[in-house]
Amino acid sequence: MFKICGREISNQHKPYMIAEMSANHNGSIERAKETMKAAKLSGADAVKIQSYTADTMTIDCKKDHFQIKEGLWQGYSLYRLYEEAHTPFEWHKELFEFAKDLGITLFSTPFDETAVDLLETLDTPAYKIASFELVDLPLVKCVAETQKPMLMSTGMASLEEISEAVETVKSVGNEQILLFHCISSYPAPLVESNLRIIEILKREFDVEVGLSDHTMSHTAAIIAVALGVVAIEKHFKVDANEDGPDSSFSLLPDELRSLVGECKDAWAALGSNLFGRAKAEQSSLVFRRSLYFARDKKAGEVIATDDIRRIRPGYGVAPKYFERIIGRKLSKGVERGDPVVWDVLES
Repeated sequence: MFKICGREISNQHKPYMIAEMSANHNGSIERAKETMKAAKLSGADAVKIQSYTADTMTIDCKKDHFQIKEGLWQGYSLYRLYEEAHTPFEWHKELFEFAKDLGITLFSTPFDETAVDLLETLDTPAYKIASFELVDLPLVKCVAETQKPMLMSTGMASLEEISEAVETVKSVGNEQILLFHCISSYPAPLVESNLRIIEILKREFDVEVGLSDHTMSHTAAIIAVALGVVAIEKHFKVDANEDGPDSSFSLLPDELRSLVGECKDAWAALGSNLFGRAKAEQSSLVFRRSLYFARDKKAGEVIATDDIRRIRPGYGVAPKYFERIIGRKLSKGVERGDPVVWDVLES
């Protein structure tokens, strides 16, 4: 049975509604609190924040891989985007205390182990794993070891990658898993929602399933409820004039209130039963985590643990190969910010 703060999240109860604040505090802790209060008044069960700094997400590098060339955040570097969008670590304690006083559940998405350490000191009741970090199995394991409930988004992931994440969680004795069907495009096209994948996730992994919805209407969420999801996550803001990184695809209080009501009465739905990565996600794949060199190295040198990092973007080999790379010799010189690829390693 999957529970957060004593609230059972299953088909026996109305959908668990999560308001994702993300960057919609726009750099103000008072705006963050206002957003939490509005979410509570709009009927949300929980507010979710994101715990990272620009330095835990990526490196400040001018190389081409680190520049965003299309989509909502075109023109940003990865570092500058995360610098602008992050929720400062020093706010977290105050926000968790505010949530407790407000009577709403607050939890977070950690993006590295330092964020997990912080959230553990605040006794977070649950963790979310972002779609982009689902392939970061060392991070998934670190979170799983807390033995807290885990909500994991599956955007961009193959069945094999989802299975690896699920098995990583279970390998440390944590069975509290809720998978979220997700299209990692911002905003996501409604026609690519592929909601019948929800049935595949339920059947293949025998866990409860939710929907992390980035479309611009209530339609996908309502259909998903009819298909059996037990939780809905939507980005949320308090002001129509917000102009932050996530504002354009976030719900306003009246819209969230409407969604909460409509999801209670959802009965029927249409969708695709073809599992596969959505076309809209292709450009997002490069922003998943992978292995990058963190310092200049010469040919013939041995790669040490501190020489590589699991960071965004995704042009390097997958984070699951981290341990296999350590101790290998370089066949050619590399620079800080170069992706780790197999052909720079001696055979």
